[in-house]
Order: sequence, then structure tokens, then C-alpha cells
Amino acid sequence: MSSKLSKWIVVPAAVLWFGSVALGQDTSSTGSSTQGSGTTKSTQKQPTIAERKENQQDRIANGVKSGQLTAGETSNLESKEAAINGETRADRAANGGKLTQSEKKQINKEQNAASKNIYNKKHNANTQAGTKK
Repeated sequence: MSSKLSKWIVVPAAVLWFGSVALGQDTSSTGSSTQGSGTTKSTQKQPTIAERKENQQDRIANGVKSGQLTAGETSNLESKEAAINGETRADRAANGGKLTQSEKKQINKEQNAASKNIYNKKHNANTQAGTKK
């Protein structure tokens, strides 16, 4: 039983690490300007795709560490994050290393959905030990 548990802890940790390396070079932002939007302050910087990805990976890792996420939930979240990362890499490869504005918007939309999914899975009744809160 202990070897099964350690497998589910090591695999997501490895995915987190490899995913961080893959997009660690992203310097593009998700939005070009905040002026005139009316909903955000002009001094507030929009996070880059890589910054959001890193933040979401940290949230998943914290959920695993705290026991809020089960192995299955972690695997599901990591798979979705990997799909977003793969799409980003493919889009960059198709455009000489850059993302178009429409691609940035699509990735932002997917990251928003992934963020909500992380929140929902961390706040459901399932815990690492398999018991309800």
C-alpha cells in the first residue's frame, strides 16, 4: 500500500517539475494593456502565461501537501495542465516562438477553467486519506 501511495506522490511531483522547466522561458503577457478596461487598475500588471502556470502548479502542490487533493484529482489536474502546456508549445512552434493575441486569449481562457477546477477539487469533500472532511 505504501508503494502505491508513494507512486502517486512522486509522479505528480515529477510532472510539476518537468512542466515548470518546459514553460519557464515564457515572457509574454496575457494582456497587452490594462488601460481603458474599467475593471482593472492601470498599475496592476497582468501575469504572464508562465507566471499563471507556475502559480497553478504551486496551488496543486500545496493541495497535495495539505491532503486536500487525492491522487486521482492530482492526476486529473496535472493532465489538464499538461494539455495546456502542450497547446502553448505547439502554438509557439507554429509562430516562430511567439503567441498571437487570439492564442493568448484562448490559453488564458483555458487557464481560467483550470484554476476553477483546482479550486473546486481542493474544496470538495475528498481528502488524501480518503475520508471526508
